[in-house]
Amino acid sequence: MATTMMLRSSLLPASLAVPTQQSRQRSAIVVRAEGDAKTEGGKGDDQKAAVQKVDRSKDNLFFASNQSLSYLTGDLPADYGFDPLGLSDPEGAGGFVSPEWLSYSEVIHSRWAMLGAAGIIAPEILADTGVIPQSPEEVLWWKSGLIPPLGTYSKGYWMDPFSLFWVEVILVQFAELKRWQDFRHPGSQGEQYFLGLEQALKGSGNPSYPGGQFFNLFNLGNKSDADLKVLKTKELKNGRLAMLAVFGYGAQAILTGHGPFQNLKDHLANPTGANILTNFGFGN
Repeated sequence: MATTMMLRSSLLPASLAVPTQQSRQRSAIVVRAEGDAKTEGGKGDDQKAAVQKVDRSKDNLFFASNQSLSYLTGDLPADYGFDPLGLSDPEGAGGFVSPEWLSYSEVIHSRWAMLGAAGIIAPEILADTGVIPQSPEEVLWWKSGLIPPLGTYSKGYWMDPFSLFWVEVILVQFAELKRWQDFRHPGSQGEQYFLGLEQALKGSGNPSYPGGQFFNLFNLGNKSDADLKVLKTKELKNGRLAMLAVFGYGAQAILTGHGPFQNLKDHLANPTGANILTNFGFGN
């Protein structure tokens, strides 16, 4: 089976440290500014930032450095101090690629990847087990989404592929633009008329977790801050795995010409003959 690596967006450090217990403890005490402290008597133009130590010696840290821990303070969910490229360092932020954007985009990409990973493999499993009438070859994800001139899906859809493609483009673009505006101006979607759904779309002020009747269907967002952070951490962990999985699906399709479920079955049937090494031509 092909294995892959994928760059993670928001948890990433500027210099690598060997992740021994001693190095973790040495680099786990960091400082950060917590507002402005007034000078004596509350007067004067010079103000000093009050500094608070953040103890991360009990956190699970992966290749964390003093530099990365100076801005990855454990406030974000699934923060393990891992930022080898320093992408989340506010000192190097510029343009639209800000630490806030990276953190937000990782959540969004995680959700798309989880949907994509399930949507790619589920039809193949259902076809292989006879739950749906199509054959496993007919539901392969890189074949069923073709539009001319790249090819034509042999089974066809309820409308011609070009029309279906543009309907999807328009609808998804509309939704993505509203999401983008909510990131730029949190709460703005509740001020613009949209079929009487303004209250449901106004969000919570945090664009990553908008809440409301549409985005908090099971009331999971009505928990304590500690419980919510646990759920957010689990979501990001699963999302990161899903991003790796989708990248792996693509690599496997190129190398083997089969879907992920067929790759899994081949590997289980012949572990030494169907694996990442044989996919790259070693051992054949």
